[in-house]
Amino acid sequence: MQFLDAATINRAMNYKALVEALRQAFQARYVTPVRHHHTISLPDQSDATLLLMPAWSDAQANGTSYNGYIGIKMVTVFPDNEARVSLPSILGAYFLLDQQSGTVRAIMDGPSLTVWRTACASALAADYLARKDAKTLTMVGTGALSEHLIRAHMSVRDIRRIIIWGRNKGKAERVAAGLDGLDVTVEVADDRAKAVAEGDIISCATMATQPLIDGAWLKPGAHLDLVGAFRPDMRESDNRCITRAEVYLDTIAGATKEGGDIVQPLQTGILEPDDIRGDLFGLTQGKCKGRVRDEDITLFKSVGTAIEDLAAARYIYEQMT
Repeated sequence: MQFLDAATINRAMNYKALVEALRQAFQARYVTPVRHHHTISLPDQSDATLLLMPAWSDAQANGTSYNGYIGIKMVTVFPDNEARVSLPSILGAYFLLDQQSGTVRAIMDGPSLTVWRTACASALAADYLARKDAKTLTMVGTGALSEHLIRAHMSVRDIRRIIIWGRNKGKAERVAAGLDGLDVTVEVADDRAKAVAEGDIISCATMATQPLIDGAWLKPGAHLDLVGAFRPDMRESDNRCITRAEVYLDTIAGATKEGGDIVQPLQTGILEPDDIRGDLFGLTQGKCKGRVRDEDITLFKSVGTAIEDLAAARYIYEQMT
């Protein structure tokens, strides 16, 4: 059994290769039970949450000789961690098991695996939805995902200019510094509207509960990648984004129940279920079209799926063995 910490995962991962691993995973068959949410009441702090996300290969669909895996991501969310004990709010681990025997093959750092798979899922979507000649990437948000999202998108498009906007300019400057050495122009923006308007791809990964992206700012041909707003009461985009764009999701089942950017427009009738063009299953399997015209505005909303975790864990494990 291997123990793979964050440093090991970061050294072994590759954005372009992981995008392809995710593409193959969405083309295959997996069993993904509904994720388990358990609230843990604590006397001296905010309630914590325990999340369990299992997935495994569908052996019957993939063939009895298919050498598959079982994966379980265990995540804890302790909202007060940063203030109380100087730790991240979200911690966890990933368990990769052999599907034929149940043997534990590896235990991996959960947060690092998650940021890699999340960023590469967005890049996979952009490979179908962003213009082929996209050159400018605008990053809205300065958290742990931001640099990964930038580098992942660069693995599928020839990005030459990166614009970074965040509420805290110092954090935006630190993200920019992390990109030092790349053969691209990197800018830190003060004007969010201008930064969004200039982006061919706009990636947004924040904890916003009110929209940060006004659909009026999006230029024809833009691709909007929404990664934050992982609860129904959160939102990164306004209604004009939804009405102007061709809407795609990572999974229809997940994003229509969990992501506020989709849940709220569905509840108010701004978005009808039939308006959703497809998800990563449909795109990778050729069951729905991606970008049709250069002038179309496309929108991709992700909330994550255990398929992505298992695909990333399998990729990293097989790189290490």
